[in-house]
Amino acid sequence: MRKYENEQEEKLVRVVCNQCKKKLKVEDGYLKEGCFRVDYTFGYFSRKDGTRQQFDLCEDCYDNWVKQFPIPIEECQNNELL
Repeated sequence: MRKYENEQEEKLVRVVCNQCKKKLKVEDGYLKEGCFRVDYTFGYFSRKDGTRQQFDLCEDCYDNWVKQFPIPIEECQNNELL
């Protein structure tokens, strides 16, 4: 869950993990630790057609979630983080 200073979402002031409620580190409007952000709008042919959902998971909750998958996630290393 993200909170911004104003409705224009210009400056991030708080991020809380939607699973464990951990407050993630935010300094000067920048998130300073790992966070898995989902911002997804369901499309045609889904039961949630047109519904937008957003949530944040801290790294620990993300790791716990994906290790439950019966098919492992694909992983590769990126050389540039821009």
